Amino acid sequence: MTKKIIPRFSRKESKEFFQTLNKRVNQYFKDNKIAKTGNWRLYLKTLVMFTLLIAPFVIILSLNINDWLKLLLAVIIGVGMAGVGMNVMHDGNHGSYSKYPWINKLMGSSIYILAGNVFNWKVQHNVLHHTYTNIKDHDEDLDAGVVLRFSKHSQWKPHHRFQHLYFILLYGLLTIKWAIVTDFVQLTRYQKRNLSYTNSKSHSTQWVGLILSKIIYFSIWLVLPIFVFNIVWWKVLMGFFVMHYTAGLILSTVFQLAHVIGEADMPLPDKLTGNMKNSWAVHQLNTTVNFSTKNRIVNWFTGGLNHQIEHHIFPHISHIHYTKISKIVRNTAREFNLPYNEYRTTRSAIFSHFKYLKQMGMRPIYVQS
Repeated sequence: MTKKIIPRFSRKESKEFFQTLNKRVNQYFKDNKIAKTGNWRLYLKTLVMFTLLIAPFVIILSLNINDWLKLLLAVIIGVGMAGVGMNVMHDGNHGSYSKYPWINKLMGSSIYILAGNVFNWKVQHNVLHHTYTNIKDHDEDLDAGVVLRFSKHSQWKPHHRFQHLYFILLYGLLTIKWAIVTDFVQLTRYQKRNLSYTNSKSHSTQWVGLILSKIIYFSIWLVLPIFVFNIVWWKVLMGFFVMHYTAGLILSTVFQLAHVIGEADMPLPDKLTGNMKNSWAVHQLNTTVNFSTKNRIVNWFTGGLNHQIEHHIFPHISHIHYTKISKIVRNTAREFNLPYNEYRTTRSAIFSHFKYLKQMGMRPIYVQS
């Protein structure tokens, strides 16, 4: 098996852009005498998101209500799942939720009630995705198996011709796949590759934690309703699926609009040296796209994930500051004649993503073997 060449970002390219940008952003926080982490607005949003996640579940378990209403509540739980993931868990695991590490750890651990795993998420997202954004075979967010083709560098299959028609059906399966399959596959793969991050636990501890968290998770969402509250098993499974499908559809769509879209570059490193054309910061500008940044509802609900450019360059700054610092980032990029890709609306970004999937589904002139 050929060993992967680790991409190395350019050091020849002028660092003046990032140095200038970093200085201006730091000055913004200094001038306004505010911390880069969350504040009362994030704490209030946390309460709202957890309420959306937990309150409908309590109502389903405690009240004798119509089955259709229960199904609607399952959808609301899914919205809450996505909301907690984008607003609370995400900032927590980036260390940007609070200035106190224990609070970041606590909020980051909310991923366990969303069916995920902290170790796997930090390796995939913080280490691989944020470092090697949109680089095939290094950024796992581009790996959709053989079902979907997200990159021109991926192998084409005949069924990809229809991916722009069926992709939406698959996006909803994201979190339920996390719960059942992905975490086990990822942990095995990451341990074989010896991937980790600062202060991560031993291999055996990771496996014990993963198995215990899954037992607790399925006990809460499946065993408790069926065996304690005597809800018919197939109704519980249907609600569980609807909940996950709602969350998966929201999360997948938001993720893809930032990177799997026409304006987002997908460069490859040099085959022999691993060298990349650009520096890391410029690479982020080339591979990332913002959308609907003027929409207050989108800004609030997506946890700033529609401000992906700001997030990728400053992942340790809480998302509640992205709207303000985006002006600094945009103006500095333009000053240095660098791209700042952005869609004015969510609808236009979705349409572009649709067109991109259709393009990637077309048979290439030279099909890779």
